[in-house]
Amino acid sequence: MLLAAEGLANAEIARRVGVSGPTVLQAHRVLSMVLSLAVRDNRISRNPASGVRLPRGSSREHRYLTHQEVAALAHAAGDDGGLVIQVLAYTGLRFGELAALRVHRVDLTRRRILIAESVTEVRGKAVFGDPKTHAARAVPVPQFLADQLAAQVDEQPPDTFVFPARRGGVLRLRNWRREVFNPAVKSSGVQELTPHDLRHTAASLAIAAGANVKAVQRMLGHASAAMTLDVYSGLFEDDLDGVAERLNEHAYAQSPMRT
Repeated sequence: MLLAAEGLANAEIARRVGVSGPTVLQAHRVLSMVLSLAVRDNRISRNPASGVRLPRGSSREHRYLTHQEVAALAHAAGDDGGLVIQVLAYTGLRFGELAALRVHRVDLTRRRILIAESVTEVRGKAVFGDPKTHAARAVPVPQFLADQLAAQVDEQPPDTFVFPARRGGVLRLRNWRREVFNPAVKSSGVQELTPHDLRHTAASLAIAAGANVKAVQRMLGHASAAMTLDVYSGLFEDDLDGVAERLNEHAYAQSPMRT
């Protein structure tokens, strides 16, 4: 906080503490929100995080898979990872949310997954906690995935993991990526892909299917619709064009000047 108040560039802060630019941006966003509340409650006179020079975010563009590419990747992953890949690509769960998902939070009748817990690996240990935004959410599941999940959870105890590791216990991202995901990427021909790109893919496929900003926000568990637009604004451009076209059609149809 003191560094921010002194006006030092966060790029320099990142260099000093050894973290990435995107991590600094996220930390600054959270800190600024907290300080804004402090200003509102008259605990401090101004927000010292305002006006701080920030590093650029990651220059890597989001990678969005098509339905065909998701299917190819899932097929290449086989029984060890095919369903995991499809769930990530069609629900937008963060990997930690998927790894912490337990059987009793899968509602096949309503085709919903309740996200109320996440797991992160810290110094080799699995640490469980709330989801990233600290708010539980219900995520819709396409019917074809619900059918596969039904087989996955059939006769399993309610508190067991839906997607356990090969040798039991919690599924760990580093191991799963090395043993399942990376080989599937290589053999499927889908290049330059990370597990987090499946979350971006879920947003892309949902928007292409007609989901609005609020629906995507709720599905992904973003803190606000503004954040969703910040991350995926480019995906809504076609939708905005469609709005303009429909407004034009209605205005023309109602115009008294129309002959």
